[in-house]
Amino acid sequence: MLTFSYTARDPKTGQKIKAEVQADSKRSAAQLIQKLGYSPIDIDQKEDKTNFLAKFRNRVKTKEKIIFSRQLSTLINAGLPLVQSLRSVQSQTKSKPLQAVITQVISDVEAGNKLSDSLAKNPRVFNAIFCSLVASGEASGTLDKALERLAIQQEKDADINSKVRGAMIYPAVVLLVMVLVVGFMLVKVLPQVQVLYDGIKGAELPLITRILLKASNFVIDFWWLVISIVGFAFLTSTRWVRTKGGKRFFDKLKMKSPAVGQLFMKLYMARFARAGHTLVASGVPLLQTLEITAEAVDNVYIEASLKAAIEKVKGGKALSDSIENDPNFLDLVPKMIHIGEQSGSLEAMLDKVAEYYEKEVDQQIKTVSSIIEPAMMIILGVVALVIVAAVLLPVYGLAGQSGFGG
Repeated sequence: MLTFSYTARDPKTGQKIKAEVQADSKRSAAQLIQKLGYSPIDIDQKEDKTNFLAKFRNRVKTKEKIIFSRQLSTLINAGLPLVQSLRSVQSQTKSKPLQAVITQVISDVEAGNKLSDSLAKNPRVFNAIFCSLVASGEASGTLDKALERLAIQQEKDADINSKVRGAMIYPAVVLLVMVLVVGFMLVKVLPQVQVLYDGIKGAELPLITRILLKASNFVIDFWWLVISIVGFAFLTSTRWVRTKGGKRFFDKLKMKSPAVGQLFMKLYMARFARAGHTLVASGVPLLQTLEITAEAVDNVYIEASLKAAIEKVKGGKALSDSIENDPNFLDLVPKMIHIGEQSGSLEAMLDKVAEYYEKEVDQQIKTVSSIIEPAMMIILGVVALVIVAAVLLPVYGLAGQSGFGG
């Protein structure tokens, strides 16, 4: 069970209520709050800070979930009973955390519970999309096809996320190398230059060298303070990003940044369309599809736009009209959805939108990389020039004063 802190409104009194509730997922928490007679305004999962390492060790990788989905789909399609299929998949799974989850699922299914309900008890492993597709497959008698769609959807998500992360690794590595080189020069090399000048009367170090030496002396004398500041800044920023305000700021930055804004917008459109296609293809109702995709996109602004669209769809508006002119959606998305609604092929249109933006993300990554690489090399060159100048100018100055070089 997970713990959620929530803010809700009491319809009878109009007062806001803040409390906590335990549930298997965010959606389950919302249902429990509604059963209490309150209207949920905001629901946030509370982090278990005392068990961070255990959570990391027990994490189930996406690749393992893809294999689980494919194997279970194949066995069910071959006509094996569900429990027998689950036991067979469990015996072939090398991941101990996943084996433990499957054990719990088998126990629940044997007790008469649905597979989707059993999977929903592990929201860290099986998200809302996964559970909804399984539930739809169970209801329609096409569980094997639903699991196959899940495997495809997870593979595409993993592929596109891997490409985005790969594009960010290069600048991160260059920055790290730059910091290490500058740190070495400040701590080890520049102090030796000062030693040379200390023995010569009237010799004055160049301005750039004096500035860097002050920085060098500060780092050497107060290294503990530098490490403390860097560590505090890192911990504070990582925690702040997880807060509601921090996530809003970071999500906005990703969408509006000149360098990568278009990349992230296309990534979000691809996620929305891929998740939407998978859910619609499995027979999940449109309103439920929008609720699930709102969380799957992982951006608070697009999530808010989708929740607003849900209310408009409930009022009888078409989905395309509900998101048209919304700045959080690229123009092509509502146009393609409109065509799908008019032709009765929403599923196919969402698939085309997903494929289009997945290709666009791939192309955008190449474009961003082609810009970032020379930019980082220029920055690295400037830093190197400053460091070299700070070291060599004093050496040339000494050579001139002692009569070398003519």
